[in-house]
Amino acid sequence: MAGAFAVEVAILRLPHAEGLDLPEAASPESAGVDLRAAVSTSICIEPLERHLVPTGLCFEIPVGWEVQIRPRSGLALRHGVTVLNSPGTIDSDYRGEVGVLLINLGSEPYTVVRGHRIAQAILAPTHTSTWVETDQLTGTSRGDGGFGSTGVD
Repeated sequence: MAGAFAVEVAILRLPHAEGLDLPEAASPESAGVDLRAAVSTSICIEPLERHLVPTGLCFEIPVGWEVQIRPRSGLALRHGVTVLNSPGTIDSDYRGEVGVLLINLGSEPYTVVRGHRIAQAILAPTHTSTWVETDQLTGTSRGDGGFGSTGVD
């Protein structure tokens, strides 16, 4: 793919993830990689309940990058299961286990089984910024119009 390049992310596999596939893309042009549940016993998530599901993985993300944790569309469509704090951010200075906060917004219980693909991880660049206090902001045609101010559709 023109313009594409690879960024290396070191992965530490914890003992409870032994035997599980490492994160991998589902297709050659996938933006993200699938994360799997590193649970020893199945977890039942009842409707409107949430659960932090371990992946058994720790990442060494390069400075200037983050990993975003996002829902898997199939889980959301078929079961109403999604990532609660989506997208979740894993900063480059975090070295602990990656967990996925799943919530069941469906009407039936959902069971997480060892090895299930539970979320996607996307490596994204970050930018540093300087936040500067001011007495006045420049004007725009929208101004301070917030939620719904640009139309209903």
